[in-house]
Amino acid sequence: MMGKFALFAAAAAAMTLVGSPALAGTSDGRWQVKLLGTGVLPDGKITQVNTNTIGLPGGSQTKANDNVVPTLAIEYYLSPALSVETICCLTQHHIDGAGAISGTRIVDHVLILPATATLKYHLDTGMGFAPYVGAGPSLFLYFDEKPGATTRALGGTSLNLSNRVGAVLQAGVDIPINARGMGVSFDAKRYFMRTTLHVRNAGGAEVLQTDHKLDPWVLSGGLYYRF
Repeated sequence: MMGKFALFAAAAAAMTLVGSPALAGTSDGRWQVKLLGTGVLPDGKITQVNTNTIGLPGGSQTKANDNVVPTLAIEYYLSPALSVETICCLTQHHIDGAGAISGTRIVDHVLILPATATLKYHLDTGMGFAPYVGAGPSLFLYFDEKPGATTRALGGTSLNLSNRVGAVLQAGVDIPINARGMGVSFDAKRYFMRTTLHVRNAGGAEVLQTDHKLDPWVLSGGLYYRF
């Protein structure tokens, strides 16, 4: 239900932008704005257990859930072939147990803001569409983390995920639909991101610390406006 609502919100916002007479679009403008529906597909598995006084059994593993959210991307063209892009979205996830702890809930709620900037190279195909590739740094910021029922049952009353800098690779295509700067865009990003989960008990002592591989695929599609 949330995924359908997110896609609808992105589409509605895009149509509002299309209908705005205040913007004078052009197919070779310096600025480009994209309104997208985005699927966020993280991994979330444990790569190392550092502290385990909470009693997590051997063979324990974790998996983060997928989500669909609206995304805003803002891009500036340094030249016809080179641009810089940043995105804005907030995605919510939970982390479930797998392996020896399958069926459990470790993290009930976390909001992630992927602060991302990429340098993109656009190929001139001369065929009415413009594929591109890009790469850059990303900083994942975590908010409002809440322990899951299993974590609380084992004595973990609070937790947090560490903010971490990683990298992202990107590829996609922009397809113009008129000469006034409108078009459709499809984009795929692969993030390389790690984080550390810290779980504390009521006394503030750390009872669980695990390193995790997030490495999400982030797949988007929607409308753009160039001006």
